[in-house]
Amino acid sequence: MDREQFCNEILKIDDKIIFTAIYDEGEFYHKTREGLNAYLTPEETENSLVQAEYRWASRKKTAPKIGEPIYAMAKYGKVYRITIPVGKAGLILVSTELNVNVEEIVEKVRETRDKNYQ
Repeated sequence: MDREQFCNEILKIDDKIIFTAIYDEGEFYHKTREGLNAYLTPEETENSLVQAEYRWASRKKTAPKIGEPIYAMAKYGKVYRITIPVGKAGLILVSTELNVNVEEIVEKVRETRDKNYQ
């Protein structure tokens, strides 16, 4: 799937989604909601996703005992940052405002991923 189109679809899920990115097969694409400024530069975000891939690989090592990881979330002073797996070893990153239902957004992002990203 076209990564730009995919990021646009993620932004349509909820008005409180500020930013989304996909990092898969060494390719990085990101999109910030129109009219907003990203907190991090694209380079900072890409570096963050590279580190998140490492953490995700670590989580997968415990999967045989506790199950496959579905998503990871960190709450910061200004945003939630949610990572969701895509493809063989890629990640979707979604940053949201703090006044959201994280579980609802995760489910909608996963549905969008499953429908569009094979």
